[in-house]
Amino acid sequence: MSDAVAMKKKRKKQNQTVEILKRLAKNKLAMAGVVIILLMLILSVLAPIIAPYDPAAMDYTALKAGPSAKHLLGCDHLGRDILSRLMYGAKYSLAIGFCSAMIGLFLGVFFGCIVGYYGGAVDNIAMRICDVWSAIPSTLLAILVSTALGNGFMNTILAMCIGAIPGSVRNTRAMVLKERQMEYLEAAKAMNCSKMKIMFKHMMPNIISFKIVGTAGNIGNSIMMAANLSFIGLGMSSNIPEWGAMCAAARNYIMTEPHMIIFPGLMILITVLCFNLLGDGLRDAMDPKLKD
Repeated sequence: MSDAVAMKKKRKKQNQTVEILKRLAKNKLAMAGVVIILLMLILSVLAPIIAPYDPAAMDYTALKAGPSAKHLLGCDHLGRDILSRLMYGAKYSLAIGFCSAMIGLFLGVFFGCIVGYYGGAVDNIAMRICDVWSAIPSTLLAILVSTALGNGFMNTILAMCIGAIPGSVRNTRAMVLKERQMEYLEAAKAMNCSKMKIMFKHMMPNIISFKIVGTAGNIGNSIMMAANLSFIGLGMSSNIPEWGAMCAAARNYIMTEPHMIIFPGLMILITVLCFNLLGDGLRDAMDPKLKD
C-alpha cells in the first residue's frame, strides 16, 4: 500500500515538473535567457580550444589596441586579447555566482527548516542572531570578509555567502511555518516519523522548488557582487581574467580606451539580465494562479 502511495506521489511530482517546464518554454524572454546562459557555459568550457589567444599572452605591438581583424575586441593595457580573456573569464564569473548561490541555498534551507520546525526558544535565538547579522549591509559585510581573508576564488565565494545566509534562513523559516500546518505532516507524525525525517524528507522537497526560483536571480546578484569586489581590489586578482577584475584593470583608461571596460561590462550586464529573466520565468511558471 505504501509503495502504491509513493508511486502515485512520484508521478504527481513528475507531472507538475513537466507542466512547469511547458509554462517556462512559453516564456520567450526566459528562454532567451536560458539560451544565452547555455552559450556562455559552452564558451567557458571550450575556451581553451576556441579562444584565439592565450589569455595571459602579451602582444607588445598591440598595447591598448582597439578592435581589429587581428584582435576582434581589442587588447588591454598589457597587450592581452580581450576576447580570449572574456571567454576564459566566463568560467570564473559563472562559477563564483553559481557556487555562492548554491551554498547560500543549502545553508539557508538547512538552518531555516530547523528553526521553523522547532520554533520556541530555537526560533527566538536564531531570529535575533539574524536581526543582528542583517543589520550589517551585505555589501559591507562582503567587503569586510574579503579584506580579512584576502583575494582568491574561495575567499570571494565565502565573503558573498556570509552576507546572504540571514535572508535565506528567514525566507525558508517563513515557508516552513506555513508548511508545518499541512495535513501530510500530521500524517507523518502519526506514523512516528522522526523530526529529521519529517523536515528533510517530507517538508524540504516542497520548499526547495520555491527556493530555486529565487536562487536563479541570486546567481546574477552574486556575479554582480563578485565583480564589485574585484573592481575595488578585494575579489579576484587582476591577473585572473575575471570580468570584474578586467573592469578594474581598465578603469584608468576609461576615457582614452573605453573598449577595455565596455566589453567586460557588457558581459556582466547580459549575464545578470539573463539570470534575472530566468528567475522571473520560473516564478511565473510555478505560480498556481497562472494555471489554465
